[in-house]
Amino acid sequence: MSVLAIRVLGDPVLREETRPVAEVTDDLRRLIDDMFETMYAANGIGLAAPQVGRRERVCVVDVEGAVYALVNPEVVQADGPKNKAEEGCLSIPDIYGDVERPSRVVVRALDRDGTPVEIAADGLLGRCFQHEIDHLHGKLFLDYLSYLKRRSALAKWEDEKDQYPGFIRILKPGKSESEHPEEEL
Repeated sequence: MSVLAIRVLGDPVLREETRPVAEVTDDLRRLIDDMFETMYAANGIGLAAPQVGRRERVCVVDVEGAVYALVNPEVVQADGPKNKAEEGCLSIPDIYGDVERPSRVVVRALDRDGTPVEIAADGLLGRCFQHEIDHLHGKLFLDYLSYLKRRSALAKWEDEKDQYPGFIRILKPGKSESEHPEEEL
């Protein structure tokens, strides 16, 4: 397994629509393993393929021991009252914002073996699923912020982005970077 470079805000891949995966292969499983290793090195709880420069419709999640590799995930149901909570993103380090999302979702996907799964989730797991699936459609948590809050977040990012030449964040294997792991999706 390898720790991959994370693409940060400004890299066009983060705004592109991903391609559905036609077949779960050994190469795709290696990508999934590398994504998990990268997510853990960054002390995150979720990571989508575009965040490591890939166009496959794949994401990984580990929220409080609920570990999922999702291939071609889609939200098939979103209900319950909307909840607002702070979110961050491994592709926008140290920038956070309150995002309102449905409190409960049902996600349909394939697992790492190509087996169809359907998962009902609420709380942080449901929020993480929604955040990662948004990445697969070129959407970032900043898109949910009000104009003024988005502008403020982008102004903070303007001060941070020079730390990531070429829009790339390099991680060291086995080293956690984040001070807020519960918020880094």
